This record gives sequence, structure tokens and C-alpha cells, in this order.
Amino acid sequence: MTLPLMTKATAVWLVDNTTLAFTQIAEFCGLHELEVNGIADGEVAVGVKGFDPIANNQLTAEEIKRCEENPKAKLQLMYNPAAEGELKRKGPRYTPLSKRQDRPSAIAWLVKFHPELTDGQISKLVGTTKPTIMAIRDRTHWNIGNINPVDPVALGMCKQIELDTAVAKAVKKMGGDEVMSDDERMKLVSTEQSLHMPDEPRVPSSITGLENFSLSTPEEEPAIDADSLFKTPAPGADEEE
Repeated sequence: MTLPLMTKATAVWLVDNTTLAFTQIAEFCGLHELEVNGIADGEVAVGVKGFDPIANNQLTAEEIKRCEENPKAKLQLMYNPAAEGELKRKGPRYTPLSKRQDRPSAIAWLVKFHPELTDGQISKLVGTTKPTIMAIRDRTHWNIGNINPVDPVALGMCKQIELDTAVAKAVKKMGGDEVMSDDERMKLVSTEQSLHMPDEPRVPSSITGLENFSLSTPEEEPAIDADSLFKTPAPGADEEE
């Protein structure tokens, strides 16, 4: 459903200037009914100036009157050619200027820990271009020596659920349900799945000399008498010897 411009300000205007039901206003503005109720009580959108939907060609006075007479009717937003496709923009995600310097670190993290993700998926997650991703993959980026992998979720570039969804799609496309090694499985499963995996204790392969290590209980050593350790030899004992 297409929403009006400045939804909360439009709701403020409708609450102050019409007798529409809170449900009607909430559905038209994409808000919760309790939020509209809070606007009427002065607890929500305090200080927000109302935005007239009639003056801005989003509603007509006749449409408002029709819905005021029938509380079950729904407001119909006027067709606005300029808003066509507004909710389905294509292209990479917009990244604020303050976070653009962190994009290479986020890309490096995704390339390292989620190699199953395609360049297109990484581009949508962090709002970058494919040439930049390829440069980091090939380690030909001009600043590759100073790039340290950092989780894009921690950097605020994407949400955890978005990352999990992208990983799940990549795993499904690659046939992630097939039998794989432990290392591959940990790379291909999503974060939510990995958190529910049982722990599998295993000896690190890089440590040698543990092949004959036994977990059995060691043999009991004979008890040591503490008094015998501090007992002073009798005078003249050395002379007799």
C-alpha cells in the first residue's frame, strides 16, 4: 500500500481537522491505532505541525467526507505519478557519509566469513559496487593493507535479519542441505542456525603429540606423611653411620 507523504504529520492534521475514526487514519497513514490515539491525547508527535493532505493533492475534501459518514470506509490516496515505484527502488543501499569509510571493512568481513554470498548480495547489504567487492576479493584494493574485517551488523550497515536472510538464500542456492565438512557447514549456515547447533568437541589438528593422550583417571600416588618431612634427625646419627 502506498502511504502519503509525511505520514505522522498527515495523521496530526487528520486528527485535528476531521472526525475520521482512529482506525481509518491509522490505515491511511501506516500507523498503529494506539499511536493515532496517542496523537489525539497529545502524548505522541508533540510539536509536529500538521500536514494538509488536501492542499498537497493527496486527498480530496469529498473523500474525507465520504469516510466520515461511513466509519468502515477506507481513505483512498490520490494517484501521484511522481510517487510511482517509490517503494521499490532498485540499486545499492544508500550508505550515510559517516559510514562510507567503513564499507571496505564490512566487505572484507563478508568475503572472509561468508564466501557463499554473491557480489550482488554484498552490494545490497552494505551499499557498494561490484568493482569494489572484486578489488577486495582479489586484494588489489588501493588500501588493502589497512582494511580489517568488521561485522557490517556491528557497523550499523545492515540488520542481522537481513544478513541471515541473504546467507540462507545463498546456502539454499548452493545446496547447503548436502553433507559438508564442519568448516564448510559453519560458513554456509545462517547465524540463527549456527546458534542452535550442538557443540562438537574436537582436538585441534594443529597440535601434535596428543594422539596418545588418555582421559582415564591417573594412578593414585602414595600418600606423603607431612611429619616425616619435617622430622629432625637424632643427635649423633651421622656419626654412627
